[in-house]
Amino acid sequence: MGNASVADSVGTGGATDTARGSVRAGSAHREFLVVAHTGRETVTDTIAAIARHCAEGGVALRVIDHDTHVDPDPASEARAYPQSVADTGPIPRPPERNPLDPGHLRELGAQVEVTSGDPDSAEGCEIVIVLGGDGTFLRAAELAYPAGVPVLGINLGHIGFLAEGEANRVDEVMAQLVSGDYRVEPRMTLDVSVIDPADTEGTPQTSWALNEVAILNRTSTGVLELITEVDGRPVSGFGADGVLVSTPTGSTAYAFSAGGPVMWPDLEAILVVPSNAHALFARPMVTSPRSRIAVEVDKLGRSGFALCDGRRRLDVPSGARVEVVRSDRSVQWVRIDSDPFADRLVRKFDLPVTGWRGRQA
Repeated sequence: MGNASVADSVGTGGATDTARGSVRAGSAHREFLVVAHTGRETVTDTIAAIARHCAEGGVALRVIDHDTHVDPDPASEARAYPQSVADTGPIPRPPERNPLDPGHLRELGAQVEVTSGDPDSAEGCEIVIVLGGDGTFLRAAELAYPAGVPVLGINLGHIGFLAEGEANRVDEVMAQLVSGDYRVEPRMTLDVSVIDPADTEGTPQTSWALNEVAILNRTSTGVLELITEVDGRPVSGFGADGVLVSTPTGSTAYAFSAGGPVMWPDLEAILVVPSNAHALFARPMVTSPRSRIAVEVDKLGRSGFALCDGRRRLDVPSGARVEVVRSDRSVQWVRIDSDPFADRLVRKFDLPVTGWRGRQA
């Protein structure tokens, strides 16, 4: 079952409270859910290594039905990649799939259950293990978040900034997970609401974000006329492709590409970053984690949409507003690596540090 200390940290929102994994080998039934990017060739060997460690440690496995098929059915594909059925355009399909084979994993000694990928798929699991890059991590977070189950990423992609381990270290990672030698950090998330004054009888559309919510132009022509607001006061109006409201975790993702600053993940703040703004003052803003951020769409201009973590879409009609606040709930993050965040930045982005001498004694 899930880590008992995780439940104590839900609602703190920050990344400073840590808890050592309380589940140990030899305790009650343990189960790990695996969410995989099957377009990576290394996924086959990586999941096999995971199955062997789980078999030896008496830990059961769950896998997502979508990840076990070369050509998943449309309903399964829509659950795994909802943006592929939105009018934001199709996402690239993997040139070749390497589906997980539950039968082979059972031959390796693992107890394997196949689940549908519905929101309750992670219920009762101790950890959600992600095999892939940041996109796969965000897909897995959708399953872990409602269940309060911690997530750990093993990078099979390129940068994989959200991942805690690399595929070539899977044996070390799994040895720690099976033995319970890990800690859990809560990562701040955002609650997102879309309020349409013209819809007097409707209820606001709501969602959440781990990385960011992007308020974007519905079309590829012209600009979206926006006004940003912080704590009930207007700050700046401009035309832009959109505006991003990000957590510190998301500061190295879309917000980074849009020119926002890198924020250390243990910092508690909300980042607002205009995207390709046509204005003299349209700079990124770092606000209090207690702030209420709002973005209003001009009622005489174009309509837009809000995209949470690139996956959950909310329509934003002309004249509507998107309100964003820090959530009372967190995504629980498994940590096994004690490297400083600065070292991760240097490694993931291949930053030049040649000539650094450090503080001299």
